[in-house]
Amino acid sequence: MGIAYPSDFLLPSGADLEKWAVIACDQYTSQKERWEEMAERIGSAPSTLNLILPEAYLDEAGDRIGPIHQNMEALLNGRLSPAVRDGMVLTERGCIHGTRWGLVLTVDLEAYAYGADSRSPIRPTEGTVLERIPPRAAVRRGAKLETSHILMLIDDPKETVIEPIANARRSLRKLYDLDLMANGGHLRGYAVEGADAERALCALNALTDAAPEGGIAMAVGDGNHSLATAKACWEEIKPSLSPDAQKTHPARYATVEVINLYESALVFEPIHRLALGADAAQVQKALESAGARPADGTPDAVIVTADGDMPVVFDRPKHTLPVGTVQACLDESGVKTDYVHGENDLRGLVAKGLGVGILLPPMDKSLLFPSVEKNGPLPRKTFSMGEANEKRYYMEVRRIG
Repeated sequence: MGIAYPSDFLLPSGADLEKWAVIACDQYTSQKERWEEMAERIGSAPSTLNLILPEAYLDEAGDRIGPIHQNMEALLNGRLSPAVRDGMVLTERGCIHGTRWGLVLTVDLEAYAYGADSRSPIRPTEGTVLERIPPRAAVRRGAKLETSHILMLIDDPKETVIEPIANARRSLRKLYDLDLMANGGHLRGYAVEGADAERALCALNALTDAAPEGGIAMAVGDGNHSLATAKACWEEIKPSLSPDAQKTHPARYATVEVINLYESALVFEPIHRLALGADAAQVQKALESAGARPADGTPDAVIVTADGDMPVVFDRPKHTLPVGTVQACLDESGVKTDYVHGENDLRGLVAKGLGVGILLPPMDKSLLFPSVEKNGPLPRKTFSMGEANEKRYYMEVRRIG
């Protein structure tokens, strides 16, 4: 049974794509200045920045959602052109660790569930925070367009799906070729249509169909809360549709970029914690329940303050992964937490006096599928697929309303 499908994708007509493409909305949540810099650079040019709600502005959601929907309507009035019809997009992303290849397509939300006990073919790798869904749902509900930053992982060590298309890219029609703003690297996109799309889809469905019963066919590597939002909105729409209409309604599907877990340029980076408004004593006390003490070898975590670093180990860990132990301690203590990609960004926030940082070690990506299949979702914000500026940038859009 297929869970992935081709679709029609749109791009802006005659727009400056370097201003059109912006980073995922869940980045730089404590750094509004990053978003302000992007907005200033973009000016009045068409941009996906006008189609999303950056999480840094969740406190302004009520004022921003109406304009977002209006911007979508304006784009549909002749500002968008078909880029791919009933196909996919091959992406070539220049990243810190090399070239990362992906396939933009849609997945069936009926094959996805985000609960902690999910046994669905498409499954989250990390815990879903239900409170994060409503503001995103307010944007998607009534939206005419979908643009996506969801990165989906496939377990394809034999490189049967994406790599053959990448090797044949010179025969594909190039859609875009640009440098991404905010040091996002270089991005190229190629149309995958007709027989090329059929071959890619056949290989992908063969791979996902081979997943064991109760196993994972695709794992959500990034953007799970956006996928959960799409699922929640689909469940709202579905009861009003006939069985036949349910099969083809565009809201049943969600746009994702599929990446091979074994892609050499795909590096799992840790997501660090910022204990907002806390001091060193509060953080140390929060970690005491896990038996935190100064490390005399490889640390489980590093507490970062304006006065210096404090490496620690846990004598009574609450989870098999240090991030799980840290998150459990912070949750129990009631310390308000933000999630920060990149050590330099974390240290910068600490230097500004916003709180105390906790640096965490990276995770071995080969353990991802087996760990989730055996133990369920990892603690939320366990890992990041690359640094913040390597996240997926919004580019293709798809009509959903």
